Amino acid sequence: MNWENLLSGRRVGSRSDPPAAVTRSAFEQDYDRIIFSHPFRKLQDKTQVHPLPEHDFVHTRLTHSLEVSSVGRSLGKRVGEVILQRHAGLAGAYTLFDFGAIVAAAALAHDIGNPPFGHAGEEALSEYFRSRPGGLRYQPLVTGGEWAEIIRFEGNAQGFRLLNNHGHGLRLTYATLGAFTKYPCAAHFPMRNKKLRSQKKYGFFESERNIFAEVADALDLPPVAPHAWQRHPLAFLVEAADDICYSIIDLEDGCRLGLLSLPELTELLAPILKLKFQRSKLDALTGLNEKLGTLRALAIGQLIDACTEVFLSNEVAILSGQFDAALTDLCEYEQALRAISEISVERIYRAPHVLEIEAAGHRVLPGLVDSFVHAGEWMLTRTPSRQLENMALLLPPEVRTAIETENTAYGMLRAVLDFVSGLTDRHALALYRKINGISL
Repeated sequence: MNWENLLSGRRVGSRSDPPAAVTRSAFEQDYDRIIFSHPFRKLQDKTQVHPLPEHDFVHTRLTHSLEVSSVGRSLGKRVGEVILQRHAGLAGAYTLFDFGAIVAAAALAHDIGNPPFGHAGEEALSEYFRSRPGGLRYQPLVTGGEWAEIIRFEGNAQGFRLLNNHGHGLRLTYATLGAFTKYPCAAHFPMRNKKLRSQKKYGFFESERNIFAEVADALDLPPVAPHAWQRHPLAFLVEAADDICYSIIDLEDGCRLGLLSLPELTELLAPILKLKFQRSKLDALTGLNEKLGTLRALAIGQLIDACTEVFLSNEVAILSGQFDAALTDLCEYEQALRAISEISVERIYRAPHVLEIEAAGHRVLPGLVDSFVHAGEWMLTRTPSRQLENMALLLPPEVRTAIETENTAYGMLRAVLDFVSGLTDRHALALYRKINGISL
């Protein structure tokens, strides 16, 4: 791989390079297009860790995405500055701000495809088709590749679908789409090796496979097998920004909610802060917000430095496809991050209020899918049914149009999953109550 191709500012479907930017680069335009998009706005009411938060200081997917984007911009600029020094031919065409803008835009969108109720929502949507009679009956109606993704809903692939849905008008650059796709393989890729970071999950549905092939071709990403490619190098920075933020900020939220104490949090961060941590200065601060903010800023700064070093030390291996690991797993603070992860799972991610709402998600989302796939099937067959006709009319016009246009079982299932996964937490809960006669 070479940086000239990897930094392509061309947009999907375009046959020519964009005109020279006067005030905003093509990558900065990507950022703006994402932040003003409807799917991004809905992240305001989607679960990060603590579902349906009553406190304004607990993170949602929206605030998490903004923070990941901020860290991603710093990582991109830090790496870009050195890359430009190492590759003199890039200096006239690109700046360190281009690297920062690409990573910031991709990181901003990294969770845009997540369904309601977080990762529990992904599992709930998958479980409906994997084990429930209402979902299993669709298996003979789709291909093996299509079924592989239907029974394993993946927010990353849903995000790629949303970014390339022309109804949202995004048309992002190849560079941003490449950096966004952490898992550049299809669901049915037979050689997936979960020890390789880029093959841990999958990154696009069958419906967008040709679009990703176009992206990979434009960026000159080497194929590793049919329906699978090597990662765009900047995807490692997007992943690192996400890993840094959820490690530190989920811990912060846990402390705010009383799930662990400030001394416990401080002890967990001490191996990362090292000499930057001075207890006397922390004790001199009065409020919890101020103390947490100081610890967070110092820890994130240390982790940005460490991940930048790992990336730059492995640049040659990354470009040659010989590197496929998370930067945080190889940085000097790996053991400290592992300890944070373990305590977060035990004390934060399994807190009773989190488990209660996740359990509700396992009822709400399969219930919505069951109702609307029957309505979608009615649209394909038009068998007389007042109930199903009414249910179909509850779908947004664009979803009904997609079902009628595709006119296949797979197209219908994708359209219904677009609708249900695109709901906010509160909207999903309210709609479930209404269509089941619980609340009118």
